[in-house]
Amino acid sequence: MRQQRRATRCLTPVESQTDPQSTPEPAAAAETPARTGFLADTVEELRKVVWPSRQQLFAESVAVILMVTLSAFAIAAVDRFYSWGNSQVFR
Repeated sequence: MRQQRRATRCLTPVESQTDPQSTPEPAAAAETPARTGFLADTVEELRKVVWPSRQQLFAESVAVILMVTLSAFAIAAVDRFYSWGNSQVFR
């Protein structure tokens, strides 16, 4: 008698997390352009966004501008130090 082998299929991590009852979508449906669906999905996602208040926006903008300014001064200080060191070494 011949033994029948069962076909086993290794699941990728993504497949193992999905519902085993679900069937994969046909390739033809994935290829059809759905620009209106994309636009509708984009608008739907933008409605989910929690927009900052005016006060929060102002405070965070000031923090960013302050950090960029401080970083620029720190980089300029390091640059001047290395320029001074360069001028001392290569007179």
